[in-house]
Amino acid sequence: MGSSRETVWEFREISFSRETGREETRELLTFKAERGRWELDQTRIFRDGRKKIRLKRKVMRPIRTA
Repeated sequence: MGSSRETVWEFREISFSRETGREETRELLTFKAERGRWELDQTRIFRDGRKKIRLKRKVMRPIRTA
């Protein structure tokens, strides 16, 4: 009997000020992706230059075998 397993996501928001450079932003997001298995979900750039980035990753749950 198979169970229907839906994907559960964990989200994290990171904000950057307008003074944060593109390279610094890229380095941090690359680090998060490589070390924490985060994926880019949404990017918002506001008129005043602030950036808000939402990352997501799958929640890994152990499968009961017995």
